[in-house]
Order: sequence, then structure tokens, then C-alpha cells
Amino acid sequence: MPKKGAGADNSKKLVPGQSQDDDSNIVFGDDTSKKRNKKNSRPAATKQQNDAANPQGQEAIKKPDTRQLIGGASWTGKLPVNLLSEHCQKQKWGKPEYTMNKTGNGFLSSVFLKSTDPKTKETVTLPPLVLPPSYKDLATQPTAVEARHFAATYALFRVCSMRNIHMMLPPNYRDLWKNDFEASKKEDVKAGRAWMYEADPFAAKQTQDEAQAQRMRKLAEEENKRRNETQQSISFQPGSASTKHMPNNTTAKGWSQAPKLEMGKRNRRQVEGLVQQNAVWNLHGIEFPKAQYQKVIHELINLGFRQSHVEEAMNYCKDREEVLEWLLIHIPEDDLPPWSLPEGYTAGISMASGNLKRDSMIRRLADAGYPSDLCAKILDDCQGDEGHAAEALQKSILAAFEHDIASLQVDEHGSAQAWTEEQATLSAIFGQRFRTLSSSMSEIHLLLDHLTACELRVSRSSSYPRAPPVVAVICPKLPAYIRLSTIRQLLQFAGNNLLGEPMIFNIVDWLENEIPRIVENPGKLRDVSAAITGLPQSGYTPPKKSAYVKSRPGSINWKPGSLESLDLYNQWRSRQDMPKQREMLAIRQSLPAWKQKEAITESVNQNQVTIISGETGSGKSTQAVQFILDDLIQQQLGSTANLICTQPRRISALGLADRVSNERCTIVGDEVGYAIRGESRNRLGHTKITFVTTGVLLRRLQTSGGRTEDVVAALADVSHVVIDEVHERSLDTDFLLVLLRDVLAKRRDLKVVLMSATLDATVFEDYFKHTSSIGKVNIEGRTFPVEDFYLDDVMRFTSFSSPNVYQGREMDEMQEEDLDIAKSIQGLGMKLNYNLITTCVKYIDQQLGPQEGGILIFLPGMIEINRTLDALRDLSNLFPLPLHASLMPTEQRRVFPPAPRGKRKVIAATNVAETSITIEDVVAVIDCGKVKETSFDPQNNMVKLEEVWASRAACKQRRGRAGRVRAGKCYKLYTRNAEAKMAERPEPEIKRVPLEQLCLSVKAMGVVDVPGFLQCALTPPETLAVGSAMELLRRIGALEDHELTALGRHLSMIPADLRCGKLMVYGATFGCLEACLTLAGILTVKSPFVNPQNKRDESKAARSSFAPNEGDLICDLRAYDGWVEMKSRLNYRDMRSWCEQNFLSSQTLQDISSNRSQYLSSLQDAGFLPLNYNPNIPTSLNSHNSNFALIRALIAGAFNPQVALISFPSRKFASSVSGTVELDPEARTIKFYNQDNGRVFLHPSSTLFDAQSFAGNSVYLSYFSKMATSKVFVRELTPFNAYTLLLFGGPIALDTLGRGLVVDGWMKLRGWARIGVLVGRLRAILDGVLARKIEDPGLDVAGDEVVGIVRRLVEFDGMDR
Repeated sequence: MPKKGAGADNSKKLVPGQSQDDDSNIVFGDDTSKKRNKKNSRPAATKQQNDAANPQGQEAIKKPDTRQLIGGASWTGKLPVNLLSEHCQKQKWGKPEYTMNKTGNGFLSSVFLKSTDPKTKETVTLPPLVLPPSYKDLATQPTAVEARHFAATYALFRVCSMRNIHMMLPPNYRDLWKNDFEASKKEDVKAGRAWMYEADPFAAKQTQDEAQAQRMRKLAEEENKRRNETQQSISFQPGSASTKHMPNNTTAKGWSQAPKLEMGKRNRRQVEGLVQQNAVWNLHGIEFPKAQYQKVIHELINLGFRQSHVEEAMNYCKDREEVLEWLLIHIPEDDLPPWSLPEGYTAGISMASGNLKRDSMIRRLADAGYPSDLCAKILDDCQGDEGHAAEALQKSILAAFEHDIASLQVDEHGSAQAWTEEQATLSAIFGQRFRTLSSSMSEIHLLLDHLTACELRVSRSSSYPRAPPVVAVICPKLPAYIRLSTIRQLLQFAGNNLLGEPMIFNIVDWLENEIPRIVENPGKLRDVSAAITGLPQSGYTPPKKSAYVKSRPGSINWKPGSLESLDLYNQWRSRQDMPKQREMLAIRQSLPAWKQKEAITESVNQNQVTIISGETGSGKSTQAVQFILDDLIQQQLGSTANLICTQPRRISALGLADRVSNERCTIVGDEVGYAIRGESRNRLGHTKITFVTTGVLLRRLQTSGGRTEDVVAALADVSHVVIDEVHERSLDTDFLLVLLRDVLAKRRDLKVVLMSATLDATVFEDYFKHTSSIGKVNIEGRTFPVEDFYLDDVMRFTSFSSPNVYQGREMDEMQEEDLDIAKSIQGLGMKLNYNLITTCVKYIDQQLGPQEGGILIFLPGMIEINRTLDALRDLSNLFPLPLHASLMPTEQRRVFPPAPRGKRKVIAATNVAETSITIEDVVAVIDCGKVKETSFDPQNNMVKLEEVWASRAACKQRRGRAGRVRAGKCYKLYTRNAEAKMAERPEPEIKRVPLEQLCLSVKAMGVVDVPGFLQCALTPPETLAVGSAMELLRRIGALEDHELTALGRHLSMIPADLRCGKLMVYGATFGCLEACLTLAGILTVKSPFVNPQNKRDESKAARSSFAPNEGDLICDLRAYDGWVEMKSRLNYRDMRSWCEQNFLSSQTLQDISSNRSQYLSSLQDAGFLPLNYNPNIPTSLNSHNSNFALIRALIAGAFNPQVALISFPSRKFASSVSGTVELDPEARTIKFYNQDNGRVFLHPSSTLFDAQSFAGNSVYLSYFSKMATSKVFVRELTPFNAYTLLLFGGPIALDTLGRGLVVDGWMKLRGWARIGVLVGRLRAILDGVLARKIEDPGLDVAGDEVVGIVRRLVEFDGMDR
């Protein structure tokens, strides 16, 4: 490669050149090139090299061709322009077009990409692909040839940055790709422009255009909405005098109909105290922007705040919103701007206890500015002695309430006579301004401008004059905290200057001089906030991170011949001579995989990544791991062996562990083990092959720390990672592949094996080949042949005829029998026909006759399985069994043993039976050709579980189940034409499911740039889907300021739907764990109620009877609790009768119980519950299981933002004997609205469908799912009140026009702005409680004060009860 010129700088330089077809445009340098910019001195460098190669100055210097100029003298590979053209051709895009501009420093080029729709013939042209302006100098090249190849390289990077194409580029362009281009990409991704680097730029452009159009529509709608509200809003300026008494009829219509928010005085005082003690302001120490400093001050002064208060708040807060919140919390009520006060607010608290003497004493004590409830408490502590109470209150200002009532005894040796003489002197000095109230109390009028009614009340303290007297400044026009600030400063002055002598005259003089100054600048609010709230100020210390560091495994020592390796070798040798082992070996040798034993071990030894493709039944899943282990043992490296083999499903991991341990004549948990969610059998350091679900391995990596180095360390003791059934492309598998690719680059001794029957090896080879060496092994077909029969064959064999035969036109060319079959097929339609399945099973059973052999039926889901089993139970000679992922492992294992004598085993299964398990006696497969698949539309945030056609790859796997142990038959209940139209392979799950859980897992690993990380996936997800997922994580409270919250860290460790996980976390925190576990089980399975078509009304009535108007989930919860109770005291027959009477499904209730157990194990594994937790032992974890108001609130919090507003009609009244009463509205007049869809409708199956009222002042509904048919219906409904929305809903915004609060940007609440700020800060403190729970999993937080006040607020809707 040509060297750089002597005058070149240290930046990356490109060698000039051009492809051979561009020779006519080459620009060669001469002596004048030395005058160019240093960056462009390469032609001179080339000339110097040519001179050096021809020292005699011969004239026969050959001009370098384009390949040499671009790639160097030794470059033989392709050039950037060619690579870009080939890529566009592969993608079926148009030929790239180049622009060229000559500048003073050289040439600039850019690339246009085009694509033509083959159907519409419409051509889309992308904007030119150019580097950002900051990289313009880098893009300037000395020749047009270089500029063109530079532009081609950058265009390639824009569409292939997730691939390692740079390895095919010339060296200097390769460096550009890895350094400058990557740096530019990071800047773009950080700025939210990750879409620029999508593999399909045309799809990315379309997505961006649609998103932009949607944003513009939304902005236009918001602007129209804002304009309408402004026209209807109240006509006043916040903070002005005219706002003090707002007429109710000036409020906008939207606000007048909003729910009203109130908070009891006792609750408010407690919340204020908690917030002022524990709230954290400016957590990350962000400095307030100087450019906004004066602007914010003026804005808040105009809103009615004092300048000194605003300036104080800005010392503690990071932005305008936080400053506003700080002011609303710390400024006392009587000094707040009128707009922030509730309607009809009057400062002070009226007492009405019935004890007039006590009420009068409290009122006098409160005149000084102390809170009335604090005065009442101190007065009671002082046994009703008003003098002692006043002295205790005064001490609290200086001593943060560290008062000692016992020490406040009257000093009998004090100067009582001196007090009397001083009072007489004061009376003579002040005349009418002085008034004696009692022998120990007097009052003096203060002469102050603008404050005509201002009095000083003085009482003799127990130690006067060795201590200041008890003073109170009585001035209704002064806010309470200013009075207290005055007293505080006065006491400091007296304590420093006046002790030991009569001081009241000097006190009066000081007050008359200093009060105007104090009013103007009352000092820091925090200095007197202790006295205002009745609680001490204490600094909040964020929870410290645990000092415990998780131990990490040691690295592998690959030195052969260790004692452990020799011992393993000897044990292995001795086992080979065992008769049972020889018998097993003979069985293994009959498998096709055995023929490839040497090829597999050789490939694994020589390559980092090995791709094994083998037909169903070849034995790859059971044999490949054994080949690898046996090879290591024979090399005396057995001690290094630690193979982890991932499986997509639990039953696969369990079945393979059993089978492989059986083949090796060991027990499960010894040499071969497994680890699935909630269950494991392996011995650390002893188990050599561990079958795990993919999620278990991801959890191990997720908890490692997050950096690539942490993931590498977490796998330090793992020698091989085997990923089976990789073709399924599950979300977990794709996530794991991203992590492993990074690990392989760091740890060269780690081996990865990818296995599947139907994988596209090229896809995975391209993904890994740039970082690792790749080996491929192909295993020949299945052991036994399988004969295929299609739907027409089945109908011909069984003489099955559809009752809905289509009466179409005659087809003369077809035989009469074929015509009947065709009509029957048309009559079947697209739905499953259970009569056909039953008929087919009968036919197979008859064909097999006395031969043993099972039948495996593939069905889309659990509902179809249950219906099929119900249809087969009438056949007495069959032994029907279900098989699906929701069954417990013990129930799943029932499919493996032979059927009872005289019966034929029939297994109705979902696609869990497609791969990795062998049911020995299956000889016939019935394939319905359908699967239930989740699809997600990020545009409207809708998830659909649809029944769709399976892929041909999946059907091939199903077919192979019939030929695992002997020749079999596959009965396909679909036509050959339908099979031809099936997709070749299933779409990767990452493209069709919501990504919240994946994004949360990635974030939990410490990854900062989640979208950038996911762009490195085998199939990158849509940018819009990732953005929607991140936004939802923020809305549910799992993410804040790009960091995981305490709740988010909990949810990342619980393998459940985020909403179910959140519900269980809340349950453990608020003392209703068992109830929330049950609800999570119900949501995971389904409602336990059955809904017969002919008894729907009776079924709904039975469901509603368990908890009227409480919502669907509370009804289901009460029903489950009732079932548990009945089960403990009824026999089987009575229990079944009870379930039938209440329309309950025993099987569903059992499934819910099973899921509860799994979730309980997950919470224990995550450290959220102690391992010895016993639900039968009363603890604070379950002290509120019967508090349904609280449980409704937690459900709403878990489902947020899935909230609907209940819009009640105008109230109506009727006369009655007892007077006028309000009538409940008719159910049809109540309407419901959500944020995304506007009006929504309750699903007719809901218990609230006909409800006229809702429990607990509920004004909102939470829903778990919604579905769109003719209307948008919401399901699994739970009503909740306004405080639930405030505490568990979205962000709270203040309406500075004084109308109330706005939650999550759309739900209005009429009420006091201060309440919204208090609740918002209380939510942050609650997150701190969860953080402490994370640091100390054994911490019991159910009795925490914060948890207690939150529980009380949602239970009583904010009121004191």
C-alpha cells in the first residue's frame, strides 16, 4: 500500500485511486501538489515512491491503476464503489448515483440511493448520504476518484454499520469505518437519529415520515385543544389581586366536570412532614442554567412568589418545574399565591372539639404562627398547662423540638418581683399601648408602617431573665412563617445580648426596627420549617449500595492431565465396560449424528462458532453435547468441561436432561443436570452438561454487571455454550446472540454451538464470521421415513363430510368423489373442526389395531387443546393428555411414559412438542397447521394474539415427531395449496412482540444506549418499536432520567409480564402479597369463570356476586379465595358441585394455583422474599390481604397507563319521604375515555358492564387488555379513585391558572396545587423505600411510615378516617 507523504498530519489518510472503469477521471499530482493542504498531499507521496523505485530516472514509470491507488500496491480485493453496487443489486435497489463538487481543497462527493416499487412502479429517492458538517474536512478528497470511493464507503456504512463489511475494504477505508464513521454514528444515535443507520433506509424513511406526520397531527390537535381551553379559561392573571376570589362560573367546562381532589388535614400534615424530611431535590447536583436564572425569577415573581423565596429555591433545585414544586411545599399556606389555593380557602384551622377552654388555649398558642395540630399535641403533653406549652413551642424553634416537658418547672427562686416591677415600668412607658392579660402575661402594641394591627404578647418564662421570655407576634396580616422567623431571630438576638437583665423594652425596640426588614427578606424557609410542620428537618441520605460483591467464577485452566481430569477419564473408561452402557452406546451409534461425531468435535476444536444443522430425529440435541464432553475427557481436559445448552422451553430442558443422563448411565443432577425457572438439579463444579432455558442463562448474564467485561466474567467457567433450536428466533435467543458475539471477541477460548433442524446457516454465518471462525456440520436425515397425508386424503380415508358443504358449480373434469371432497373442504372453512380431529383419531386407532403407538396432535393453544380432549374423552380406549407451556413440569412429564394397558396415548399439544423432546411411542402426528402468534403494532400500541398458519419449517418439525423411533405417518389437516402458501420460516419474535421486557433487561445490564445495542441484533427491531418500549418503561415508573428506578430494577429480575411483576412488587411492599400473587396468576392464565353461551347472564351474575361493583379482578380473586377455603373442607364431589354452581372451572383454578407457586419462587429467587417464606404464618407481608380498596389501587398502579376516565352524566334527584335523594345514573349514560382511542366501551363480559355506581368514590377504571372489533373494548376492569391516580399514575403537572392538576398529560383533577406536589414527592420517597428493599431483601417495609400513609390515602381517598 502506498505510504503517506512526508507532510501529512496524524489524521487518517486515504490513498488516491479509482476503479478501472473510472480511469478517465483520474487526477495525478505534480510539483504543484506540494502546495496543497497537508491532508491532500498523497499524490506527491505517490510520486516520491515511484522515484524511489526508479532511481535512475527512467521514463518507463507506469501509472498506478485505480485498484493500486485506492487499495495500495498489494490490494487484490474489491473496491468501495463495487461493494456498494453489489449491495444495492442484492437488495433490489436502483444503481447508486453520485454527485461531485469541486472545492478549493479538493472534491466532495455524495451518493443517492433509489428504490422502485415493482407493483406501483413508484420510485423513492433518498436524500444524499453525506457526513455531518463537522466531518466535512474528512470528506474532502484531492481527486474525484477518491471522493467517489469515499462517498461509496460512507453510504455502505449507513446501510451496513451493523455488519462487519469493513473487513472487505482497503486498509485506510477500513480504519475510517471503525473510527471516524463509528464516532459519527455514536453522535447521531445519542441525538436520537439511530434511524439513519437502519439496514433498509427506505423503510426507515417511510417510518420516519409517518411518525413525523403523526407528530404534526398530534401537535395540531394539542394546539387546537389548547386554543379552545384558552378561549374558555378564566380571565385572570396568576398572582394578581383579582384572583383571590374566583367566581366558579368562570372555570372552563373541562375543569368544571373534572373530579375534585381533597386531602384531610391530618394526612396533609403528615405528608408535608415526610416530604420536608425526606424529599431529595436536584438528586444529581445539576447546576441551574445561568441563562435561565433571571427569566425564571421574573416568571415566578409574576406568579405571586416572593423574590427571596424564589432565590432560595433555586439554590436547591435543577429547573423551573422543581423550583415551583419546592416553593409550593415549603411556603406556608397563608403566604402562597391565591391561584395555588383551593376554592374558598381560609387560612387557619377552626377547632370544634366540644372543649371550649382547650380550643381557646390552642387558638392563642396558634396565634404566634404555630400549626394548630402541633399546639394541641404540645398542650396535651404539658397536661393542659398553656404557659408550659408556649415555652415548649418556643424552644422548638431553636432546638428543633428537642424539648423536655419535665424540665419546664417554674423556678421558685426566680425574680417574680422583678417581673412585676418591669411590667409596671412598661405600663408607664407605653401607656395605652400596654395591656396586662394576667400576672405572667402582657401585650404591647407595636408601631409599624402598613401593619396597624400588630401586637407583642409576652409571658414570663421559667428562667426569666436568665432566659428570654415567651414571646408571640400577633399579626393576622403577616404569614405564620414570617411571625415564626421573627421570633427565631428575636430569640437569637436576646440570647446573645440581653440575658440577665430586664429585656422587654429592648425587645419591643428591636421588633419595631427589624420587622419591616424581616417582612422584606424573611430568611430561609428551611430555618423555620420545623416549627411550621411540627417535625424536625433532617437531611436525607440516599440508600447506600450494598458492600456485598457477588462472587464470580474463576477462569478455566486448559492444561491437560490435572488430577480431576484423570479421575474423570478413569471413571469414563470404567463405565464403557458396563453392559448397560454398551447397550446405550449401541442405540447412540444407530443415530445419524454418530456418523458425524468426528466432524463435530473437530469443528468445535478448531472454530469458535460451529453451526450444526440436522433433520429431526438425527440425534443432534442429545449427541452433540456428549461428543464434545467425551472428546474433552479423552484429551484429559474433563475438568475444564462446563457445557451450557439452552432450550426454548422448560419441557425440552427437562426431557433432554433425563435422556442424556440415561444414555450416560448417570442420574440427573450428577454429570448431567438442568436449570429452569424455579427448579434446578446440578452440582456446582461437578455437573458437566447443564440444560437450561434461554431465560435462565440470560438472567445469569443480566445480573453480572452489564459491561462486556462483566458478561465475560460471568461466563469465565463456561467452556461451551450450545444454543439449540436457534431457528425459532425467540426474543431471548436473539438477545443472547448479541451478548455472545461481544463475548467471543474478548474470550477466544469460549466455544459456541448453534443447532437446529431448519436453520438458515448463511444468516448465522454472516452474523459471526467477522468476529469468529466458523465451522459447519450437516447431519443427514431422520432415522425412519414418515408418510404424508393431506386434508383431501384424510377426508377420503375417513369418509368425513362437512355439514356446511358448499353448493358450487359442477366440475365436469373431476370425479364425483373428488367433487364431494372439494365441497366438504370448502364447507370446513378456516376454523378447526373438532369432529374431523376426532374422526381422524378414530381412523388412526383402527389402522394401528393391536399395535402399540401414540398419537400426537398439534393445536394452536390451550383452549383448542381442552376442546379436543373433551371431544376425545368419550372414546374409552384412549388415554388423552395435554401438553403446553403453562403446565407444571410434573404434569408435562406425564406424556413420556407408556399409556395404561389396553389404552392408546393421545397427546394434544401446542408447538412446545415440535422440537427437542422425544415421546418414544408416537407413530402418528395430526397437524392442524396453525399456531397462535403474538403480533404488535407500535403505531397504536396494540398487541394481538392471532391464530395464523405455521411456517413450513415448523410443520417439517411436527412431521418429524412421527418418525423419531420408527416409521410413522403425518396427517395434515390442510391442503397442499395451503402448505405452499405458508411462510418458509417464522418471523423473528423481535419484530412482532412488544419490546418493553427486552429493553428493561438490556437496561438492567447497564447498557446506556439501548436502541444502539438492539441495532446489533441478528434482525434489528424497528426504531419506532424500541422508542415506544422505552417510553412505556418511563410511564410505568421503571425508567427515569435514562436510569432504572428501584421499581425497574425489581421488575428486571422477575420473569413475568411487567404489569404482573409490578403488581407482585407492590403486593410485597404494601402487605397484600398473597392477593397480588393470585391476581398475577389469574392474569397469566385467565379468569376462572366459565361463560356457557346459553347461560351467560347466570354466569355473569355468579361472578358479580363475589364482589359487587369492585371490578372483574376482585371478583376473580374472591372466587379463588373461596375455592381454596372450600377445598380444605369439602370432598371432591361437593367441591365439583360448588364449582358448577358458581360457574367456575376447576382446571383453570388449578392452573392459577400452579402459576402462583411459580411466581412465588421467582420473587424468592430475585431476593424480594425470604427463602423460608410461609404464607400460613402471619406476617406483615399479608396483613392487608382483605383491604380491597388498597388492592384496587395497586392493580391500577400496576396497569398504568392503561387507564380510562369514567364520565358520569349530570346528576339527577328525586323526592322521597326523607327528602331529596340523588339518583344513580343509568349504565348506558356512563361513558368511558382513554388517551389513545378516545371513547372506549366496557366488554359485555365484564361485571361492570351494567354497573350504575363504582366502589370507593371511583372515577377511573384500569384495564389489562383492549381489543378492537366494531368498537374498542376494554377488559379485566378495576375501578379506582383519584388518589390512586395521583400516587400510581403518570407525571403530575400544575395548572398555574389555579384550576388544579393534570396527570399524565390528559386527566384533570380539580384541587389544590400543593397536594399534587406533595403526592409527587411522596411517590419519589416511596421509590426510595423500594430502593432500600433492593439493598436489603429481608427488610420488612410493610410497616414503613411512607407505605402506611400511601396505603391510607388510597384507601380513604385522601380523607382522615
